[in-house]
Amino acid sequence: MAAVSELFVAIGLILALEGGLYAAFPGAMKRMMVVVLQQPDESLRMLGLGAATAGVAIVWLVRNVTG
Repeated sequence: MAAVSELFVAIGLILALEGGLYAAFPGAMKRMMVVVLQQPDESLRMLGLGAATAGVAIVWLVRNVTG
């Protein structure tokens, strides 16, 4: 059950961070969306894969190195 709880905490953090960006910088977020729409699918796929890999690495480091 702890894993499900941690999943919801992670989702909550993502929503809080992203929501904060939209609240603080709405114009910049709109401009960023226009830029993203102009990028080729393969570039977005590689960026997403890189971000997912970095996220997994951060979680692994926090769980295995610090605690």
